[in-house]
Amino acid sequence: MCGICGIVVEDAAGGAVDAAALERMSLCLHHRGPDDSGVFVSESRRAGLGHRRLSIIDLAGGRQPMANEDGSLRLVFNGEIYNFRELRAELLESGHRFSTNSDTEVILHLYEDEGEQCVARLRGMFAFGLWDEPRRRLLLARDRLGQKPLFWHQACGRFLFASAIESILQHPGVPRAANAAAIHHFLTFQYVPHPLTAFDGICKLPPGHTLVFENGKADVRRYWAPELNIVPDRSEADWCGELRERLTEAVRLRLISDVPLGAFLSGGLDSTIIVGLMSKLMNEPVKTFSIGFNERRYDERRYARIAAERFRSDHREFLVEADALRTLPHMVRHFGEPFGDSSAIPTFHLSRVTREHITVALTGDAGDELFFGYPRYVATRIASGLDRSRLLRGLAGLKLWQKLPASVEQKTLLRKMKKFASSVGCPPAERYYRLIAIFNDEEKQALYQPGFAEQVQTSSFDLLHELYDAAGCDDPVAAVAFADLLSYLPCDLLTKVDVASMSVGLEARSPFLDHRFVEFALTIPPRLKMRGLGGKYLLKRAFADLVPPQILHRRKMGFGVPISSWFRTELSGYVREILLGPRMLARGRFRRDALERIVEQHVSGQADHGYRIWNLLNLELWEREFIDAAR
Repeated sequence: MCGICGIVVEDAAGGAVDAAALERMSLCLHHRGPDDSGVFVSESRRAGLGHRRLSIIDLAGGRQPMANEDGSLRLVFNGEIYNFRELRAELLESGHRFSTNSDTEVILHLYEDEGEQCVARLRGMFAFGLWDEPRRRLLLARDRLGQKPLFWHQACGRFLFASAIESILQHPGVPRAANAAAIHHFLTFQYVPHPLTAFDGICKLPPGHTLVFENGKADVRRYWAPELNIVPDRSEADWCGELRERLTEAVRLRLISDVPLGAFLSGGLDSTIIVGLMSKLMNEPVKTFSIGFNERRYDERRYARIAAERFRSDHREFLVEADALRTLPHMVRHFGEPFGDSSAIPTFHLSRVTREHITVALTGDAGDELFFGYPRYVATRIASGLDRSRLLRGLAGLKLWQKLPASVEQKTLLRKMKKFASSVGCPPAERYYRLIAIFNDEEKQALYQPGFAEQVQTSSFDLLHELYDAAGCDDPVAAVAFADLLSYLPCDLLTKVDVASMSVGLEARSPFLDHRFVEFALTIPPRLKMRGLGGKYLLKRAFADLVPPQILHRRKMGFGVPISSWFRTELSGYVREILLGPRMLARGRFRRDALERIVEQHVSGQADHGYRIWNLLNLELWEREFIDAAR
């Protein structure tokens, strides 16, 4: 796991690689790779690559940028290729010679044989940049599910790429201007959707894509996309057997490491299954780590202890309190753009304390998207059933849900009922949008100043509708989960885990994200993922003998944070200072009266605007850190 960066210039307009800027770009990624570093500039000075290494496999070898035998190719690589040993054996048999035992070198030799199509052979999480000197070509690639980030910028005869936005900003030729459309979508989704970033002119390479920069042109191409290929006629026993076999294989592959390894253990179903499989595959106790809160509603430590006792893991747990928000500016700097998922707070803290003991941690990410684990999937199932009632559709049209009293906490039943009621009677894609939106399009228009509203004539709903339709499925729950797999998973959850873990040089691996396992999971009929109103039916049945019953049958809690109560108590003054202060208001985006209403309704307990306040705080702090500071 590493940090990568690079510069490629065109002959006529780009001049030569700025070696000093390349060094700054690489140094900015130190936290992603604290063990080693390297910089390469080609003899023509048309290409330069930088690398920061977190040593996981082949600790003595594997230095980067790495060259092939004749030096015609140079590679910087971030991630892990779990099938590299099989590929290496195949390449040796065909006559290739290796000078290291690293997975990085496998990519170089695969490219020699297969060119850009080599990415289709890779099983793992990765982002890489490969400079082909004879062809004067740069190849970038990102893994299928989006576990590893990759950003790029092209202007003035120059192409830049890096693992982090802040690295690209180290080059003096990159302007710092906020992207209005990105901010518009961020306020709805709590993340900036790919290929946008919060900066004009800087893009994300989407998951499952390559980018070829050649002859001054950047060509982005998709090499993999998930597909719903449902197989209807198999017994439940057959499904359970193959599910268990495939997930066990995915866990086994992710135990390859030359450094200490363990797991995040939340006490939820997914992480418990992963730890349970690890305990069967390892010859020593699994090192497990969990984090909790004083507020019992958000604290899962008691379930993590049950799992730890069942598998006899070497378990450690830690407590997060309200002063964790002091780390907010630190988080903003690492994300490089606004990021509104408040569970980043415990993820940063969990990563920090875990890194004190191990270098690699397995996680349970993607279990919910693949097996229908989120509460919104239950809401979608119920609402789609109610759609068949003409009476209920008529009542929904009266919008009686608006008469319900406001809930003052994020996780209360009343709040969930009100959110659900607002979606009843809507078309399926719009219902999905209403269930997840922090600010929907109508609410944003009430928040915006006229000038900013003119700049953002795009609809966040339309963007989500396109993702929903991509499923090509009549089952609304399957379509929602598929849209989450394309957007929420890579742009929110995987971004959060990557940034938090790599901020301290910790590698996070998720067996559920093995692309072959994902392709298998997308063949399972939806009726076996949700039985009645219970999600993860088949997953629970497949691992019923492994998971403690207290965890197998518990309700999903999620990695929530009590920000709403914090914003009403010790942090209420901080919220007013930031959101109603002259710096934010002077930007001319938001109406003062709308901001005041959000803050005062929340602090007084009239409504719960905790998520909205968190989004707005992150936006303003990002602007101060990255836009104002450069002026």
